[in-house]
Amino acid sequence: RRPTNGTCKIDKSFTKVYLPTIYGLGFVVGLLANAWGLKCLSKTWKKIGNIQIFILNLGISDMLYIFTLPFLAYAEMKKSWIFGQAFCKITRFCFNLNLYSSIGFLTCISVYRYLGIVHTMRVKGQITQKHSVALSVFVWCMVCLQIIPDLYFEKTPKHILRFCFDTTVNEHVKEYLSYSIWWTVTGFGIPLLVFLGCYGHVAVVLSRRNDIDVTLKEQCLRLVVTITLLHAVCYIPFHVFRNLNLQTRVLQNERLCYKSFGKIYIAYQVCRGLAYLNPAIIPLMYLNCYDDVHVHFRKIRKRARESLDQLTRIVIINNPDRQPA
Repeated sequence: RRPTNGTCKIDKSFTKVYLPTIYGLGFVVGLLANAWGLKCLSKTWKKIGNIQIFILNLGISDMLYIFTLPFLAYAEMKKSWIFGQAFCKITRFCFNLNLYSSIGFLTCISVYRYLGIVHTMRVKGQITQKHSVALSVFVWCMVCLQIIPDLYFEKTPKHILRFCFDTTVNEHVKEYLSYSIWWTVTGFGIPLLVFLGCYGHVAVVLSRRNDIDVTLKEQCLRLVVTITLLHAVCYIPFHVFRNLNLQTRVLQNERLCYKSFGKIYIAYQVCRGLAYLNPAIIPLMYLNCYDDVHVHFRKIRKRARESLDQLTRIVIINNPDRQPA
């Protein structure tokens, strides 16, 4: 449709309920799941493997971000940021650090799985924990280098300090769009291609070889499903609509307005909320990488079944008239 001149009127009221709900859900589920996962990791520390080092880093990344969610929820409910510009940048830094370090460590896991299955004999005994630690440090450094430019963009308008933009103020949105596109390519696009290449090759090998352990095949399948879920729910929609929303803001600064701008804004806020759930979904990695976790769950399920049977017997004994015919 043809654009109209003037200011766009976009209804932003739904975020007052939607985003605080997402923040609260991400905080509660993410905190409990990651605390439990890190506890399981501490119990198996002596037999920690190469991939588990990346899992540990994922948990640390989640915990650093989770504790900023209550502040974001409060500000969104009040529609006012009262914690100052410095803390605004800290919360956005923690979100970006969590998002892109998660993508980085998931990519490392994908590469390790690829090497372990496709080039088993070639890399056997060659990859050590020192390599995993060095690669983890490299991921943290690369992510920080990508995020640092974001800190130079203003997050709160000079005359309206009650706002805390997740990108930047309108005066710098055109420059931020260029940065965001570069960031999307380097921080998400390239890792996505690595993930697709690794697991595409792994899928072909697993389908052709019969000498691979069934448990390993199942573990790889669960891992692929989890990482694919993260990309489909959290990462791809967020990056697509973040850049589209920035483009609409650039056009609005040029006094152009399309009716689709409102839909793009709503879609971006929905995808942004899903990206905030990243710390609540990441703990699924614990289920994929620890056999002890599955044993623990089977024990819990067995105990729950035994408790239910015992409770049923007690009810029947105390109420003989209600026994089934």
